[in-house]
Amino acid sequence: MGEDVLTCIEGRVGRIRLNRPKAIHALTFAMCEAMIAALLSWRDDPAVDLVLIDHAAGRGFCAGGDVVALAKSGAVDGADARAFFHSEYRLNHLLFTYGKPTVAMMDGITMGGGVGISQPCRHRIATERTVFAMPETSIGLFPDVGGGRYLSRLPGRIGHYVALTGARLDGANCFALGLATGFVPSEGIAALKARIIEEPSAAARIIAAAKTTPPPAKILELREDIDRLFVSDRYEHVLAALEADGGEWAAEQREILTAKSPQACKVALRELAESRKLHDFADEMRMEYRIAARVVQRPDFAEGVRALLIDKDNGPRWDPPTPDAVSDTLIDGIFAPLPTAEEWSPLA
Repeated sequence: MGEDVLTCIEGRVGRIRLNRPKAIHALTFAMCEAMIAALLSWRDDPAVDLVLIDHAAGRGFCAGGDVVALAKSGAVDGADARAFFHSEYRLNHLLFTYGKPTVAMMDGITMGGGVGISQPCRHRIATERTVFAMPETSIGLFPDVGGGRYLSRLPGRIGHYVALTGARLDGANCFALGLATGFVPSEGIAALKARIIEEPSAAARIIAAAKTTPPPAKILELREDIDRLFVSDRYEHVLAALEADGGEWAAEQREILTAKSPQACKVALRELAESRKLHDFADEMRMEYRIAARVVQRPDFAEGVRALLIDKDNGPRWDPPTPDAVSDTLIDGIFAPLPTAEEWSPLA
């Protein structure tokens, strides 16, 4: 694993570089543990003023977690999958509560686990190549790694739309929604990183000087339709609204949702509703871990990974197969507290 994530100190900057380009830097348990170790070692180190997170090579920042490995674990006893989620969420929480400035370069694909390690950072830089998404409902999962918090706090019902459909947001959209704090052309990223490493104490000023005005955010043009059609926390009501609308865009979204796991969509809506009530990020992570520990062993996760990533037939057979077959009792059980000894906990 040693080369899957590179950590070092350059000048007064702690650097974390994802280095698994063939998998678009999808995170593994060992990668999470390596990042945690580096962050802990730098947390109280007076020689480190700032932490910079990017990818060393390839076309994306981070495509998520290694879900094929997680599905294989879920098909047996789920122990390895739970260990991964426990470590990943500790990494997310550590970044969220980190005392030193952090910078994430969201250049290219930033999905799932990539969202989890970029959104907690103080400075989040998008480019014209940024592709931000939480596509978990396609594989029977849910928007985790803090996704409940981030999406539930987007304007109107945009987060609910993104959570259900897995809609992809470009850099301009990310900046307009606050998912990115700055927009910099990709050709300027190397120079920006060099300047930050040269003078980390002036990172905020350096980033501000490098920012450019992004193109118009197309997501905002859809705001009225999104808020109207995705207004309900009841999945059946969202589907009915899309069906009744009669417009082309609504029909497209209804068609997209036919391919998603009904269970995952109901979990996502419940998650966002609950996340709005949670103020402590540790409580968010604790809730998400309960969900992950259970859904990783439910039929839809293995089936979604099989259909989209292994056999690639794009024909998942969901179980339960329809939204009305996903009972409130089932969803309640997914969200229920775990036995005390099995609950998630942050790093001491």
